[in-house]
Amino acid sequence: MPIVPRYCQEPVDDMAPVISLDFIYRMCLFLWLSYSVLLRCVTGASVNLPLSTVSCLEYDSQKCTGNDSNCNTIKDCDVEFGYADLDPEEVETHKCFILWHNTSTGAEVIMKGCWQSGRSDDCVEDERCVSHEANSDGENRYFCCCSGDLCNHEFIHDPKPKPLSTEHPFQDQGPNEDKKKNRSNVILTTVLYTLVPITAFTVIIISVYWMCRRYRYSQLTSVPNSEPSPLSPPSPVLGHRPIQLLEIKARGRFGAVWKAQMGHQQVAVKVFPLQDRQSWITEQEIYSIPQLRHENLLYFIGTERHGEGMDQELWLITEYHPRGSLCDYLKGNLLSWNDLCKISLSMAYGLAFLHEDLPATTLCIAKPAVAHRDFKSKNVLLKNDLSACVADFGLACKFEAGKSPGDTHGQVGTRRYMAPEVLEGAIQFQRDAFLRIDMYACGLVLWEIASRCTAQEGPVDEYMLPFEEEVGQAPTLEDMQEVVVVKRLRPVFRDSWLKHSGMQLLFETIEECWDHDSEARLSAGCVEERLSQLLRCNSYTAPLISLTPSPPKESSL
Repeated sequence: MPIVPRYCQEPVDDMAPVISLDFIYRMCLFLWLSYSVLLRCVTGASVNLPLSTVSCLEYDSQKCTGNDSNCNTIKDCDVEFGYADLDPEEVETHKCFILWHNTSTGAEVIMKGCWQSGRSDDCVEDERCVSHEANSDGENRYFCCCSGDLCNHEFIHDPKPKPLSTEHPFQDQGPNEDKKKNRSNVILTTVLYTLVPITAFTVIIISVYWMCRRYRYSQLTSVPNSEPSPLSPPSPVLGHRPIQLLEIKARGRFGAVWKAQMGHQQVAVKVFPLQDRQSWITEQEIYSIPQLRHENLLYFIGTERHGEGMDQELWLITEYHPRGSLCDYLKGNLLSWNDLCKISLSMAYGLAFLHEDLPATTLCIAKPAVAHRDFKSKNVLLKNDLSACVADFGLACKFEAGKSPGDTHGQVGTRRYMAPEVLEGAIQFQRDAFLRIDMYACGLVLWEIASRCTAQEGPVDEYMLPFEEEVGQAPTLEDMQEVVVVKRLRPVFRDSWLKHSGMQLLFETIEECWDHDSEARLSAGCVEERLSQLLRCNSYTAPLISLTPSPPKESSL
């Protein structure tokens, strides 16, 4: 029985933190108990204890005559005014009062009873009913109040002149200090009961979040740097082969690409920061696919981890190509017809192989089809002989029979190269739909190559990205939707280009690649066969040829 290599298996990346609900409950209980102890220490008693009540002597001269002893009764002020209609701060403002007037025979009491006031400093003393009023109210009547229990059994008239200042006329404020302190305790208690639970809940949320981050961090850094990644294919272990980074050659969405020296060999190192770990994993998964080796796909060497903690870097080591990307090469170089044919055909070879399903062999399992999902001239590298190889599989996904492609988002890639259905958000999440998206982008890259070819008559235009004339160099998603979906525009072919027979064939192929109807687009295999015909058109004076593809090969995806 053939042995399936270990690297062909699916990786499992379990990053979900597990937090015990019992632990969270215990934390909440601990915080609440701590809060209760703190509250008792601050207030000195539970806030649920009933507040002290005030009782006063009650007397009304209009209702009583003579010396009827039943006229002087004791009245509970809380019963008279009631708790329900009072705010907590007003409960302690129940007082006793006496209203009297002076007669020729002496002072005569008019009324006694309970008095409710919103101020704590209306009365001179707590335990005695004292009045400092020098003058009466015009009817020879005087008033005094006190806040002690049954404090209005007698009164004292001690007239004093009013002070000239605007301060309160009573200077002896000592008895009111306790009232102010009690009132402050009520306010403090209210604040504690409102703010402390909110603070405790916030502490719980922050603690849980911190533990989640610590768990994720421990997962990210749990693999020692000296061990090769379990997702890597069976390539040489790189731990004992030191790599020296020399210079940055490019910066991409997920990291920087360095030219590096590994022993006597020059390599390219793509450095991912820790937050882009998923892209690093995705590239490893794609390179780990069995039977993926192809001369027109970037050659993968291995992976490494460098650094510690959150500054850790994830390295992806590949073959180094000094000519760089196709995009950068087209900016500074013109292409001959032979160069155009070589670059276009080798690029089609690589993309067709990527899209192809291969059956299982005696040594390894079958190769599934892979969609690139970010195909563009920046992700096509040129070798020294100007043959192309496809690179950057950070957004790629594979389609295995009977399996879901996983957490695949539709609207990914570079806006300029997005197909109409991607811009509309109307993708069918199926294998062929994703492969057709790659073919739309392939048509745009072929247009870029054709725009810099000297086979056309007249001067060659400066290099421009697809749709750069229409939307500029930094288009928004809305710009691309307007141009590609609404107006259905495509990059322009100059009339001078079509005077060459090979360019006319290329134009027909490109048009069928970027067709608005995704089901009408050519497959990568059909493009490969079409472009092979360009090799026959190797002179500027080649006759115009008509394209008559065979039915089996010209069927779209």
